[in-house]
Amino acid sequence: MDLLEPRHEVEIVEVGPRDGFQPIGPFVATERKLRFIREAFAAGLRRIEIGSLVSASAVPQMADTPDLMRALADDAGLLPQILVPTARRAEAAAAAGAPMLAFVLSVSPAHNHNNVRRSPDESAAEYEAMTSVLDPGLPVRLNLATAFDCPFDGRVAPDAVFRLLDRLVPARPDAEICLCDTTGRAVPRQVAALFAEARARFPAVRRWALHGHDTYGLGCANAFAAHGEGVRVFDAAFGGLGGCPFAPGATGNVATEDLVWMFEEMGVSTGVALPALLALARDAAALPGAQPGGRVRAALEARCRV
Repeated sequence: MDLLEPRHEVEIVEVGPRDGFQPIGPFVATERKLRFIREAFAAGLRRIEIGSLVSASAVPQMADTPDLMRALADDAGLLPQILVPTARRAEAAAAAGAPMLAFVLSVSPAHNHNNVRRSPDESAAEYEAMTSVLDPGLPVRLNLATAFDCPFDGRVAPDAVFRLLDRLVPARPDAEICLCDTTGRAVPRQVAALFAEARARFPAVRRWALHGHDTYGLGCANAFAAHGEGVRVFDAAFGGLGGCPFAPGATGNVATEDLVWMFEEMGVSTGVALPALLALARDAAALPGAQPGGRVRAALEARCRV
């Protein structure tokens, strides 16, 4: 069975426990993270990015990712996704039993160097090294950060994205490819155009995904544009939490509840129970140090009060 085959018309990948929690200063206790993950799964979110294997000194909130992996190993039906930025971290995650890896590199040289102290080509070599030794049955996602815009260099040229994909798609043809709006500055026309050309250039890639931020309030609009170009996998974070520590000014991810509401109102099934998700999003937004976002949560709560 293909673990990544969507069970509904679109699949929302919950990245709150990783991208949502990583900018929060006060450490979120491991047991509390586990409750968030299990409640998200109970609400219908099957694939959840539970953490990343990165330097604990650089991102202290992710220090307990190995503990989360062990605790969730027997949770039937849940697909925990682990973010890794290097081949060494990927091999460590695979050895620890990670059921899915998401490798990240940035298209922009400035952002990639700020993030992992490597050029994009050096990170591409790391991805090639990783895919050459991993079990071919282990699901892999390739995240291309700053695919639309860089916090240091501004707009990213599509040719820079395609140059990397020309090299990386053959390394693991069955990988899911995620184009990431790291800064939240992408606009719908740009998103639609990039995905349209990417899908035309790489017809063998079966799964494309969008990782968006809502910094300028265009997270759902960009998801709508990507959906119009055939994208069926979308990252989001409960409560609109998140923000990249290595991308100054980038605020939260698209709120999961906003995407669920939009798609379900469009008649596009997500498999997510909105009432359960809203309760989870409220708890996430109340975490000390969290910077919540999103619109639907507040709108539906106000409607209930009325």
